[in-house]
Amino acid sequence: MDIGHVRELVRYPVKSMAGIPADSAFLGLHGLGGDRRFAFRRLGDDSGFPWLQASRLPELLLYHPFGFDESVAEPLPTHVRTPAGAELALRGAELRDEVAGRFGSPVELMKIRHGIFDDASVSVISLATLSGIGREAGLDLDRRRFRANILLETSGLEPFLEDAWVGGTLLFGNESAGPAVSVTQRDLRCVMVNLDPDTAQKDPRVMKTIVRLTGNNAGVYGTVIRTGTLRVGDTVRFVAGP
Repeated sequence: MDIGHVRELVRYPVKSMAGIPADSAFLGLHGLGGDRRFAFRRLGDDSGFPWLQASRLPELLLYHPFGFDESVAEPLPTHVRTPAGAELALRGAELRDEVAGRFGSPVELMKIRHGIFDDASVSVISLATLSGIGREAGLDLDRRRFRANILLETSGLEPFLEDAWVGGTLLFGNESAGPAVSVTQRDLRCVMVNLDPDTAQKDPRVMKTIVRLTGNNAGVYGTVIRTGTLRVGDTVRFVAGP
């Protein structure tokens, strides 16, 4: 059944830094092209998940990747605009040293060809869910707090309707062989939803509201089962699982 359409597509080239909206994006087996291909690693961290995230350094959200590396097939940035407005080479020592200085400990930039994801390569959320959380929290929520790859405008207006999609498939576009995503699990949220994407200031009401409403889940994760190009405005259909 038709459930709505794609309202926004966003890739996050550097883990925990600002996202880059796109009118269209190639959806490959490892998510949107160019999504979360870089991350800063905390040196000396042997926890198994050494990536520096905004949960540890909120100011990471205020760094904006830009530019385009024409030597690679994916849309990868070449530079980053810092919170102070400086434009630094993404892979340069100056950016690395600035991030390390803010964090207070050494870091190094890593590039992982297949992406650096927490749980799955694609995240999806609806405007209805964002509106519902905002109403309950008494806030006008910025969608960027939730860092989804695919924002949907659904025909149903009830929040958390994504929960019913787990186990099923989302089909994008009107072609029978268009991109498809298997919805694998609910998106368990972390404190990053509390961070204002423009100031990095914390507001604990956001996560507290999600915990109260759904046990801290908002949106869903998925894995790509058919590749292709996604476009803003694409129709989205849902097929229930067996």
